[in-house]
Amino acid sequence: MRSQNAMFHFMMLPGMIFLIVFSYIPMVGIIMAFENFTAAKGIFGSPFVGLKHFQYMFSLPDIWVIIRNTLCIAIGKMLLTTLLAIIFAILLNEIRVNWMKKTIQTVVYLPHFLSWVILATVVVNMFNLDGSVNQILNKIGIGSMNFLGSNTLFQPLLIMTDVWKEFGYSSIVFLAAITSIDPGLYEAAAIDGANWWQKTWHVTLPGMLSIILLISVMNIANVLNAGFDQVYNLYSPMVYETGDIIDTYVYRMGLLNHQYSFSTAVGLFKSFVGMFLMLFVNGLSKKFTDARIF
Repeated sequence: MRSQNAMFHFMMLPGMIFLIVFSYIPMVGIIMAFENFTAAKGIFGSPFVGLKHFQYMFSLPDIWVIIRNTLCIAIGKMLLTTLLAIIFAILLNEIRVNWMKKTIQTVVYLPHFLSWVILATVVVNMFNLDGSVNQILNKIGIGSMNFLGSNTLFQPLLIMTDVWKEFGYSSIVFLAAITSIDPGLYEAAAIDGANWWQKTWHVTLPGMLSIILLISVMNIANVLNAGFDQVYNLYSPMVYETGDIIDTYVYRMGLLNHQYSFSTAVGLFKSFVGMFLMLFVNGLSKKFTDARIF
């Protein structure tokens, strides 16, 4: 038994090394948030300034707009993606023709494996003023809409395109949860005269509840991760008012304006809020449903 466990631990070794090198060692850079970092003096030689950068961050008028944008986009993505993934998993489970089921799965899962560098090109070509979407809108008499340059339309565009990319892949977990439900429960419900909707409401959804809570707890930690890749590849100065998020703001301040300490403070604030929310939701889940991830 010991040799078998040793083999399992050895198999974990590459993952542990990857985690230590790329996740734990870079955390030393958190020190930069509390000092005036200069490249010449390095992380351990730059002067310590305490919470100066955090105070400066909350004094900026833009910071609350950026936090609002981040929350709106991230929460919109999480809610819609989770909801559509649950609905898609339930409907897909009803398909009994195997080749049709696999074809739909492949088509819906495919966007997840494409990067936003590629998908952004597709989205821009579809939604710009001369794109296919505006051509359709013109034909039905609605007229052109500036999806990529309007502060009203840009956030919904970000949310809907991300949901299109991710809801299929997210449904894998829910589909697995459905297949683990005891078939005897459906047979008992059928004997009691339950129709499809009643079986779904009283058997399928309760059977998926622990997985839904688990995914929700894991997602809540990313409530301030609105998707740098997507926003960076789609936004422009015209939509900074509603499209600028914490990650893109940190990128502009840190790399383009060389404010490394300030951008580190903003990033640390984001990580702290995510950790606090995950602990809070995990505690609520444990208290009310006895389902938790740690």
